[in-house]
Order: sequence, then C-alpha cells, then structure tokens
Amino acid sequence: MAITTAPGSVSRPPRPDAPAGPPRTSLGRKVRDNLTGHAFLIGAVLCFVVFSWYPMIRGIVMSFQRTRRGVTTWVGWDNYLRIIDDPSFWTAWKNTFYFTVLALVLGYVVPFFVAILLNEFRHAQGYLRILVYLPVMLPPASALFLFKFYAYDPSEAGLFNAILKALHLPTSQWMQSPEMTMPAMVLASTWMNMGSAVLIYLAALQNIPGELYEAAELDGAGIWRRILNVTIPQTRLILLLLAMLQIVATMQLFIEPLILANGAGAEDSATSVAYLIYQHGFFQNDLNGAAALGVIMLVVLAGFSAVYARLTARQD
Repeated sequence: MAITTAPGSVSRPPRPDAPAGPPRTSLGRKVRDNLTGHAFLIGAVLCFVVFSWYPMIRGIVMSFQRTRRGVTTWVGWDNYLRIIDDPSFWTAWKNTFYFTVLALVLGYVVPFFVAILLNEFRHAQGYLRILVYLPVMLPPASALFLFKFYAYDPSEAGLFNAILKALHLPTSQWMQSPEMTMPAMVLASTWMNMGSAVLIYLAALQNIPGELYEAAELDGAGIWRRILNVTIPQTRLILLLLAMLQIVATMQLFIEPLILANGAGAEDSATSVAYLIYQHGFFQNDLNGAAALGVIMLVVLAGFSAVYARLTARQD
C-alpha cells in the first residue's frame, strides 16, 4: 500500500525508539564536575605524602641500613638487635609506660570532672571556659619553663615548696628527685593540655538530655549515682576516643623531659623513648638506630590502636 503525504511535507523513515535508562556519564565528565573538590583533596594528600608518609617509609628503610662515611649498606635486623641490647632502651620504655599510667590517672580523669563542674555553672560559663583553655594557648616551651623556674624551684622560694611549707609539710626537690620527676612532669603536662579535653567533654555533656537527670533525681539518685548511671554511659564514645588519643600522645613523651629534666633527669628517671630517639639521632649521630627505635614505637602504638579499635567495635 502506498503512503501518501501532504503537499510540501517531507517523508521521513520511522526512527527506532531510544533505549530506556539514564544517560551515560563518562569518567572525565565526573572529574570535571568535581574538579574543585579533587583539587582540595590533592593538596591534602600531597601534604600527607611529603610530611607524613614519605618520612615514615624512609625511616623504615633506614632502620635496615647502616651508613658509614657516606656508604650505605643493608644490615637486616642488626640495628634492632643493637637497640634492644642497650640498657637505656628498657629504662626508656619503663619510664614511658609509667608516665602514661600516671597521665591516665591524673590527666584523663581530672579534665572530665572539671567539665562536669563547669557544666553545673549557669553564669560566667564562657569566662570559665577561657580560663581553663588559657594554658593551651601558651607555647609548650614557655609553660614548661614557668614550671621549671617558678613552680619547681627546689628552694623554699618555689611556688609548690612555699605551699608545702605553709601547710607544714616537707618540701621536695621536684625535678632533682628521681622519685618526684615523673609525677612532676605529669602535673605540668596535665595543666598544659587539659583545656582541650575539658571543652570536648563539656560539649558532650551539654548534649545529654536533661530528662535523664530529672528521672534519676526522682528515683533518689545522688550526684555520684547520676555520674555513674547517666553521665558516663551517655559520654562513653567520647571517653573511649579521648582515652586512645591520651595514650598515643603520652607515649610520645619528649618536650617535658627535654625542658623540665634537661633530658634524662636524675638517674635516668625522665628518659623516654622519644627522647632516646633524639639522643641517638642528634647526639650519637646514629640515624639508623634512631630509625629502628622509631619503627619499634610505631609498631607498639599501631598494635595498641588495633586492639583498642577491635574492643570498641565489639562494645558498639
């Protein structure tokens, strides 16, 4: 049968239907659409590569090498065995773990209760936050020099000894005493760094619904029962996160013994693993041994972080 068309019209063959579905977008189109985001990501990745990942990989490589008179040779595990045989290695780890335990007892618990106390104030809370956070804004070296020459002066003119004398208690030599060196460093470190933790805890406390405290009060719960049954469960994730950060940070103890105890301290009571790395690298010119010690610290902290992440994942 012939197909008739109107005069002046053009006959077109029938077109097949277009396939259904969304239009295809090429990878290049996606990259162009997100060019700004990728540019920011590339900058961040380059910073990590240059200042974090490359030094870490370079340190691992150096730990298996030895450089003498400009000649580098592969020595396998010799640097690790030599570092472990050094008596200072075990002294440094003992001091580091001791500092970490004391910091968890004092530097982890005190900021939490300071935050609870600040949360109870209804007036001048902003000024109190500034007062608590003020030590964090000081350069760490300046804050530690204040403790060293003003608070920890072994004479009676020192602040802490003057307080002990006013209370009719025996004074202390502080940084000159092997027994008091580590507690004194923990006290100074807690004062310097607790402001950040207090603000984080305070933000978590203010997100707790007030109805929970009202229900606890109606049930006759005192302040300690409210802290144990309401405050701690509601801030558990923040407490766990800051516990891990606290341990990782305190295990890298360096500036406190360097300034307060002039490095090793009395009878090596302040020598830490990080300070021992500094000694090997800059005093003994043993960069390969320092790299090996740094890798050992990396493995210890990575192992702790992995165990911590596994345990917290099970609790969640």
